[in-house]
Amino acid sequence: MAEENKKQEASSEKEEVKKEEVKKEEVEKEEPKKEEPKEEESEEVEVPDKFKDLVESIEEMKVSDLAELVKILEKKFGVSAAPQMVASSAQGGAPEGGEQAEEKSEYNIELIDIGKEKIKVIKVTRDVTEKGLKEAKDLVDSAASSPQAIKENVKKEEAEEIKKKFEEAGAKVELK
Repeated sequence: MAEENKKQEASSEKEEVKKEEVKKEEVEKEEPKKEEPKEEESEEVEVPDKFKDLVESIEEMKVSDLAELVKILEKKFGVSAAPQMVASSAQGGAPEGGEQAEEKSEYNIELIDIGKEKIKVIKVTRDVTEKGLKEAKDLVDSAASSPQAIKENVKKEEAEEIKKKFEEAGAKVELK
């Protein structure tokens, strides 16, 4: 009887060991699935040859140096690296004291519709953005599916002139 108890205990221990091994295998199978999205996030970007040296030198820079570089580039080219916030039009009523809201002094120009004269719109885009033919064409092509920013933080007078040029080419532009 003692031998039978020992055999039963041994077999139950073996079963427990097998159960633990199965659990470990299941956990190991689940872990790679959890890691897959992390790999997608850190997907390697293919850098064109003409930018490899620049990208390599940026990779070697300290964070503080990168922050300083961003500030310099913002000042040099008059752009902002900060994400654009969409203003909510559902603000609580009229301004206090019945005053009129201040008129904007700077506008962002968005190409809404390219119209029928695509080539003319590409020419105007090249002229306004000072981009190359390919970049201007790509911008106009993408504007056919969704509005695209042409120029940002433009003074009112210049924005009106640019809008007029696009409208003469048959495109629709919105000033925001």
